[in-house]
Amino acid sequence: MDYKDYYKILGVPRTATQPEIKKAFRKLARLSHPDMKPGDEAAEQRFKDVNEANEVLSDPAKRRQYNELGANWEAYARAGAGAGGAASSPFGAGGPFAGSSGMGGQGGSVRYEFRSSGGGADQFSDFFRMFFGGDPGAAGATAASGAGQRSGGRARRAEATGGASMEDLLSGMGGGTAGHADQAAPPRRRQPLEAEAEISLDEAFHGTTRLVDVDGRRLEVKVPPGVDTGSRIVLRGKGDDSGGTARDLVIVPKVTPHAVFTRTGADLAREIKVTLREALLGGEIPVRTLKGRVLLTMPAGTQHGRTFRLKGQGMPRLKGEGSGDLYVKIAVVLPANLPPEARDEAARFLDLVDQPDPRAGS
Repeated sequence: MDYKDYYKILGVPRTATQPEIKKAFRKLARLSHPDMKPGDEAAEQRFKDVNEANEVLSDPAKRRQYNELGANWEAYARAGAGAGGAASSPFGAGGPFAGSSGMGGQGGSVRYEFRSSGGGADQFSDFFRMFFGGDPGAAGATAASGAGQRSGGRARRAEATGGASMEDLLSGMGGGTAGHADQAAPPRRRQPLEAEAEISLDEAFHGTTRLVDVDGRRLEVKVPPGVDTGSRIVLRGKGDDSGGTARDLVIVPKVTPHAVFTRTGADLAREIKVTLREALLGGEIPVRTLKGRVLLTMPAGTQHGRTFRLKGQGMPRLKGEGSGDLYVKIAVVLPANLPPEARDEAARFLDLVDQPDPRAGS
């Protein structure tokens, strides 16, 4: 048999990693499968060559022999098989592709039938079950021992549909690498560790830092502006330093009540007290915000309880740009304990004011 360059067949360099080999094989197996081109002998041969190349390169021991012995590796493998170490190639003696194809040495001939019409998906699965030594007629058969060891949803999905998924079938054809320890799926992350951090509204507005004690470790956590009670600050992998499975640390802020401001999302609200003169005559009223002081221009005749909106003077938005608004509610404070002279003057002033009865009709 002529020497075959398996790396060239799969289109990968000699330094290719196992994941790169598996990826190239899966792609070529789909493109060259005979079901895609019924009756095309060249496509059937390409499919066999791709599988043969993957069967060797995906096995570390066979790949090492192939790299070291080059064109003589096949003779070495046959010698090993004759000594009792039967080769696992499906194209070798006793494999399902042994026989007249000239790839497996001696043994009975095997007829391969590829059909794409009729029961397409079932015929495709039957072919793969035959390839891996399963019973083509068994409705619930899985592709191979490698694919049969697949965990979780894919295995249950294959069982429910009476076959294996395309991903499982192609993965199972990878020369058994799916079952190797170094090919195992990465472990799932453990449940995150949560810690509460109490901050003031001013700190939530400007942002701050907190020292958090985690199993004897003190971590400095940056709290971004705009957080609210119940926000979650996730620190990837900071919940465990034991060297085991990664564990996240989640900081949950708790914003304490403020003496002046109340908060609703990104908006703030507060009350501002004004004198009778300011309410009657209007003027500029200084208002403290969490950013600093601003002037509220209040028109003459402002009623008690009226609310003004100061745009952009609320909390910074944790997600997105800009800030919320500040709603200022007016509270008119009347003068108390008027002396007799002031009462007389107030009465004369009010006699000049034509004010309708606010209780009329109520």
